[in-house]
Amino acid sequence: MLVRPIQTEKAYREETKRAYMFIVPTNASKQAVAKQVSEQYNVTVTSVRVTLRKGKATKFSRGRHAYPGTTYRQDKKIAFVTLKEGDKIKVFDEEPVEEEATDKKADKKGDK
Repeated sequence: MLVRPIQTEKAYREETKRAYMFIVPTNASKQAVAKQVSEQYNVTVTSVRVTLRKGKATKFSRGRHAYPGTTYRQDKKIAFVTLKEGDKIKVFDEEPVEEEATDKKADKKGDK
């Protein structure tokens, strides 16, 4: 089973509450999600909340005069996984900023 973390502003806000958001298969159970996350990231899962996001309707056409139809994007199952106090998953890793790159930009501005 593939469990992918979501990297959005909402997911970042949930991370401050020790909850992480994952996209999981639509047929996955809460127990299976908890087991997979604990094995994949070596953490202790305390609770799992699951929601199903319906796919958005999109219009399509089969030519200039053809009747446009409507189809739906694929449904997504989102799991909110809460971890034990002290456990973390590094989803939003920030790379250290190089000081040399900022110095070069300052030199270019000073040359003008």
